[in-house]
Amino acid sequence: MTRRIDIVEVGPRDGLQNDPAQLSTDQKLEFIERLEEAGIRRMESGAFVSPSAVPKMADSLDVFRRLNRARPTRHIALALNEKGIRRAISAQADEINFVLVAGEGFGHRNQGMSPQDSADMLARCAPLIHEAGLPLSATIAVAFGDPYDGEVSPTLVANLAAQAQRAGASEIALGDTIGVATPWDVRERVERVRLEAPDVYLRMHFHNTRGTGLANVFAAVDAGVDVIDASCGGIGGCPFAPAATGNVATEDVVYMLERAGYETGIDLSVLLQTARWLEGVLGHPISSSLSRAGGFPNAALP
Repeated sequence: MTRRIDIVEVGPRDGLQNDPAQLSTDQKLEFIERLEEAGIRRMESGAFVSPSAVPKMADSLDVFRRLNRARPTRHIALALNEKGIRRAISAQADEINFVLVAGEGFGHRNQGMSPQDSADMLARCAPLIHEAGLPLSATIAVAFGDPYDGEVSPTLVANLAAQAQRAGASEIALGDTIGVATPWDVRERVERVRLEAPDVYLRMHFHNTRGTGLANVFAAVDAGVDVIDASCGGIGGCPFAPAATGNVATEDVVYMLERAGYETGIDLSVLLQTARWLEGVLGHPISSSLSRAGGFPNAALP
């Protein structure tokens, strides 16, 4: 049987939060609809965070209220604390993704918390999510390196994963927020997290800052991970991570996986059209390779 790899599209959240362009709510909704037409079925559609800290996400409530709920897509809301979780529940998010942080320096700048503070916050807030009957996932940010403090201990990452499992998270994403991971790092952390949190699904979240994004996707899939975050066009980044660049491009990931025989359920041609539309809306070039080169084989060529 063909193995399926599920893509979580993070363009409407992680992709847009740090982009220089300011899309209107209508444009964000069109972006989401185009992604749905390409076959995306899980997507981070907004973040319930401080609008002063992340102004590009200030309209997330409006975005969620205006989503086309007749489509089969599950819309994920990102939150960092109880206030954000309550707002996400009120907005009728289909899932909530809570952010833990594995680095002291980044944690204090991104959410005013140490790693343990963020785990304690999740433990306090998780009952709200469970009472609402919503799936809970946890992303461990800077799981491969902190832009301020440098190396991050795999033991610390595994410990945070274990605490997230105890809080009832059904899925844990390891986030390479600043794009420093190598395939060998990926395999090591996957193995360590599986030892400490064996009962959760793993998801991986890679940024392509240093050109290792697709290699890291390969390493994760080779290690048995079945869920990958990606951003249409390769847009993205974090306002609190110096020199942060975008996520791995969804179209590049889909192309690589499907050429290898994996199933994603995504129509690559429609996704490419969406990436090219997005480039026009943003008003600047996007970083994905496939948006420039196209797929292969190309039936239009002799």
